[in-house]
Amino acid sequence: MTMVHTLNPTEEPATDIEDVARLIRADGTRVSDPELDRWVTDVDHETLRSLFRDMAVVRRIDTEGVALQRQGQLGLWAPCHGQEAVQIGTARALRPADFAFPSYRELGVGFVRGAEPADMVLSWRGEVHATYDHRRMRTAPPQIIIGAQTLHAVGYAMGVQRDGGEEIAAAYFGDGATSQGDVNEAMVFASSFGAPVVFVCSNNQWAISEPVSVQARFPIAGRAPGFGIPSMRVDGNDVLACLAAMRWAAEHARSGQGPAFIEAVTYRIGPHTTSDDPTRYRDAEDVEQWRRRDPLLRLEALLRADGAWDDAFAADVAQAADHWGAGVRDAALHAVSREPLAVFDDVYAEPHAGLAAQRRRFARYLDGFSDEEAGR
Repeated sequence: MTMVHTLNPTEEPATDIEDVARLIRADGTRVSDPELDRWVTDVDHETLRSLFRDMAVVRRIDTEGVALQRQGQLGLWAPCHGQEAVQIGTARALRPADFAFPSYRELGVGFVRGAEPADMVLSWRGEVHATYDHRRMRTAPPQIIIGAQTLHAVGYAMGVQRDGGEEIAAAYFGDGATSQGDVNEAMVFASSFGAPVVFVCSNNQWAISEPVSVQARFPIAGRAPGFGIPSMRVDGNDVLACLAAMRWAAEHARSGQGPAFIEAVTYRIGPHTTSDDPTRYRDAEDVEQWRRRDPLLRLEALLRADGAWDDAFAADVAQAADHWGAGVRDAALHAVSREPLAVFDDVYAEPHAGLAAQRRRFARYLDGFSDEEAGR
């Protein structure tokens, strides 16, 4: 199955937001889509409320992360404001045994997969190499190297395939990563070997300061069929559409039909990271237009229209968000830093001479600071 649409070359297809499949419009109106509807027939108001709760909590964690970085408690933070629907919708469609391979921006995927408050911040604080317990969460550590996680996901999926397992792998990446060789090579291997993997591209319109129109002249989802991979292009600010698309893709991969590809068209409301100033390259009016397509506001509008929103639910969401916000802040403020030489711990399963030599060099470097202090 494919939902890739061919557009006129004179248009601006890579950024077009109407050429997408959706189930909830920006104003909260529920609409029908023949390809997506059948995947969400079981979704009731309680499920929609739980999807909203997850998105609201993730937004609060994200807000707390930005604030902690600005206060000097974290070295860096990669905001996901505006992309909550992609992350929550697709992650909620995975089974517990499936394995997720996120980039550094998939805060919501980690949340759904069972991350604890400390897991959200300690690596950004430089306290540990990585915080996700892959055995418990079935989630790889967030990958900072652009697109590398797609190769890891395909390799894992090929291993599952050879072991006769039923789980799938899910690789998350942004529009900019699709210009990397790793992503394209991963798709070649996935297609050639029929690996049970789903590629989830969050097209947030910006690869740092470069617009998606520089990355792709036509919809990114249109590339996948060239590799022999069916694809779907959905409204990435519609959590219900993202849930449906991932259910389709997961079932396709799980049933032995090979990989599938989702392009979720969304927008990065905040900066690329907290070291970035998006006002230098983005039009404020464009940002405001996307704010009006906010994934939380549209789901709230739908719930209100259906009579499924009340003060008690709003209070419950606020309480959950406050709980997680406080937990993340507490984990950052009360983190205990290890000794500097501990950076060499757990790098390799077994110690070796090369690592020992690096440790000695770093120890001498640290001793130099002690000498300076003594001479003052």
